[in-house]
Amino acid sequence: MPRRRVKHTSTFADRLAAERARLRERAERMPHGKQREELLRKAGQMDTASHMNELLSSSQSPKQ
Repeated sequence: MPRRRVKHTSTFADRLAAERARLRERAERMPHGKQREELLRKAGQMDTASHMNELLSSSQSPKQ
C-alpha cells in the first residue's frame, strides 16, 4: 500500500507555532485540573520542538 503524502502550505515552524497557540488557548478556557495541565504540557512540547527545529535547521554547526 503506497504511503499517503501531504503537501503542506505552511512551514513546519508555522504549524508548530499554530498548534502551540491553539493548545494554550484551549487550556486557558479550562478550569484548573489534569486536562488543563496536559494541554499546557503538550504546548510546552511544541515549544521545545520549535527550538530544536531552529537549532537543526540553522546554518551554523554546533561547537565541539
